[in-house]
Amino acid sequence: MLHTSIGDDLANWRALNVAFCPYSHQQSKHGLSMLHRPRSLMRTIGIFASFFLFASVAPALALDPTGDWRVADGTANIGIAQCNGSLWGVVAWESQPDGRDANNPDPAKRNRPTLGMPILLNLKKKPGADQWAGHVYNAKNGKTYSSTITPTDTNHLKIRGCVLGFLCGGETWTRVGPPIPPSPASSMASI
Repeated sequence: MLHTSIGDDLANWRALNVAFCPYSHQQSKHGLSMLHRPRSLMRTIGIFASFFLFASVAPALALDPTGDWRVADGTANIGIAQCNGSLWGVVAWESQPDGRDANNPDPAKRNRPTLGMPILLNLKKKPGADQWAGHVYNAKNGKTYSSTITPTDTNHLKIRGCVLGFLCGGETWTRVGPPIPPSPASSMASI
């Protein structure tokens, strides 16, 4: 069957559409059915839907510093977990077993094992940033420094320690274990 005009095609399509699609025969003021609105309207709806989807998923995409991390020189893994709203990190693995906290300024603690020893202390999340601030204990020299940790991506964590607020050093740790679900309360050993 040969149609003579586009108007005939449109009339035939509308007749089929009325038969198979309920409510499709209702037309807008522009003569278009609800299913055939201009693309700009559909695009606008798509943009708003994408925005709301992203807004609801964005908090889940924040970088999580919990889990097990290998220190830069590879001699230890540090397990980072939430404890009462703060992050704490303990030595979870060491390349040289039976390490001791020999350089601790407190003589009573110099014989304690380094495995299980807290080194990231009471880190609090900074508002508006994927960064936590607190203190870090360095067992190599027995000193405690102000510290920040910042996940740079899902598998790398930048740790920075400072003396007097401006003499700073740092290193990047690599993830070796998945994030740890938060615990409402747990006890950590003291330094």
